[in-house]
Amino acid sequence: MDSGVFNMILEYINIVFLMFTIILFTMFTIMGYLSTRNSIHYRNKNSFGDLSKIMASPLSPSITIIAPAYNEGLTIVENIRSLMSLRYVNYEVMVVNDGSKDDTLEKMIKAYDLIQVEYELDPNWKSKPVRGIYKSRRKAFSKLTVIDKENGGKSDALNTGIALSTNQYVGCIDVDCLLMPDALLHVVKSFYQRSEKQVIAVGGVIRIANSCVISGGQLEEIRLPKNWWARFQVLEYTRSFILGRMAWGRIDSLLIISGAFGFFDRQIALEVGGYDTNTVGEDMEIVFKMRRHMHEQRKPYTIEYMPDPLCWTEVPEDPKILINQRDRWARGNLETLFKHKDMFFNSKFGRLGLLSYPYWFFYEWLAPLLEFFGFLTVILFWYLGILNWDFFIAITATVYVFSIMFSFYAILWDVYSYNEYKKTKDILILMSCAILEPFIFHPVVVWAAVRGNYKKLFNIKSGWGFQARKGFVKAT
Repeated sequence: MDSGVFNMILEYINIVFLMFTIILFTMFTIMGYLSTRNSIHYRNKNSFGDLSKIMASPLSPSITIIAPAYNEGLTIVENIRSLMSLRYVNYEVMVVNDGSKDDTLEKMIKAYDLIQVEYELDPNWKSKPVRGIYKSRRKAFSKLTVIDKENGGKSDALNTGIALSTNQYVGCIDVDCLLMPDALLHVVKSFYQRSEKQVIAVGGVIRIANSCVISGGQLEEIRLPKNWWARFQVLEYTRSFILGRMAWGRIDSLLIISGAFGFFDRQIALEVGGYDTNTVGEDMEIVFKMRRHMHEQRKPYTIEYMPDPLCWTEVPEDPKILINQRDRWARGNLETLFKHKDMFFNSKFGRLGLLSYPYWFFYEWLAPLLEFFGFLTVILFWYLGILNWDFFIAITATVYVFSIMFSFYAILWDVYSYNEYKKTKDILILMSCAILEPFIFHPVVVWAAVRGNYKKLFNIKSGWGFQARKGFVKAT
């Protein structure tokens, strides 16, 4: 190849990476601004109003909390106790035992004095067979319903709960999550504070409960995780939920509600057929479907997002389990993006088609692949002796400094807003994580995304994977 043509190709490659970096910097800066505005707006909007009136009113809307459980024997009793202690009148807790192979069902029956009851399930609703439904003989546990069914995966378990629920709203959560006592009050307020638009879903921030102290199903003491992999995820979740999703919520363009804490209008969820059982990214897929449905019906709607620390969950502390989790997320992203590819830069869907979908395509899906192949390109160019060291060092240093600044801003804004980690030592540890993340945690996440995309593109079968639960630290 002619050296002039080769040099021109190298220049084009440099320009592409430079432009991609500039666009990302611009978008992240805008996201930081929008998330800050939205957080301030949310705090001002919720600084008045008595939530206790919602809690005490018998006319308050009904909610069913659906929690799928698969081999959760280690923590199931404590998790249910937490869900049963919420400050709300009109709600039920529906735990769906999705064919657990351990003692999950036995522990629930013993701890809550459950007996099997009669039930009716719509025969046209597709889900794995239900083996039995259980209610407690104790009045104190009258809000609890346990469904025992054959294993069909998380989506199938959630669909079963949606079909059997008779309440106006359904909350789809992970059973290992700990909800704060007033979580449902905030959820209901979010559903009803918009009068001009129908609120079809409510999502919120997910906090990390590793190393936190739990007593009686309640969060007694917030502690920064002792495990470094969990600490990196604290930083990642802070950046993603406090800044990223708050920004998209500000312009009503949120495309995902975390499966650990998502509440939906049950009727709309039924109209779109519930969760898709053919994807591992069910939390993202159902939001896409509900948004598409409302757009096609030409109905005014919105999705609310709350920054309050209402939901705490356990995250992987083992790198192998972490990689499996992010592998699954990557496959779910690709499945959903491909299924709804007609939204890409489609003005019919407004901001969703022109902003949200392209962002998710270029940053959430394409960026990890570009990073990985960019790294391989750098190694190849270095080996061939054609690496432009000045450009490489300049852009690497710029990206590194910007990523640290963005993470620092997320940490400090979280301290200013909610101040969950009150020790100066904890804040310094999180800042240390921000400095080390590009060298330790981020490469692992990128590799997991590449692996997930490889599996999906080449039809390598891989399911949900396994996440071991260590259980929460109990107060003594």
